[in-house]
Amino acid sequence: MSKSHNMPGWRMGMLASNAEFVQWILKVKSNIDSGQFKPMQVAAIAALNNSDSWHNEMNIELYRKRRNKAEAIMKQLGCTFDENQVGMFLWGKVPADIENGAALADKVLYEAKVFITPGFIFGDKGARYVRLSLCANDKMLGEALERIKGM
Repeated sequence: MSKSHNMPGWRMGMLASNAEFVQWILKVKSNIDSGQFKPMQVAAIAALNNSDSWHNEMNIELYRKRRNKAEAIMKQLGCTFDENQVGMFLWGKVPADIENGAALADKVLYEAKVFITPGFIFGDKGARYVRLSLCANDKMLGEALERIKGM
């Protein structure tokens, strides 16, 4: 739901297995949580009924525009990225002359007043990376790009 239906952070799931396995999982699960929040379940059902045209509009039109701006931001920062990445985020490797993703994120925050996510918060392998979210709307990404150009 998070990525495919534009519901970032929403976690929905279902389990299908043989009856014995389901009982084992329910025994453990009953001690962990009490189930999904019903309004989230209702929203997930509605989202699963979206038309193909809704997905096309979101993925081809809306997110493509955002992705283009995110790519322009990465290029402006001197970051390299895999053009074949997919998803709601764009990861960029910081230039060799910058210490790490945290240093670049700090520079952008203090000089352009734009927050970009340093990759280290996702683990050690992210230290030389930054991540841009495509959840920000087109106007916000455009403003971020203009501020970064002014650094």
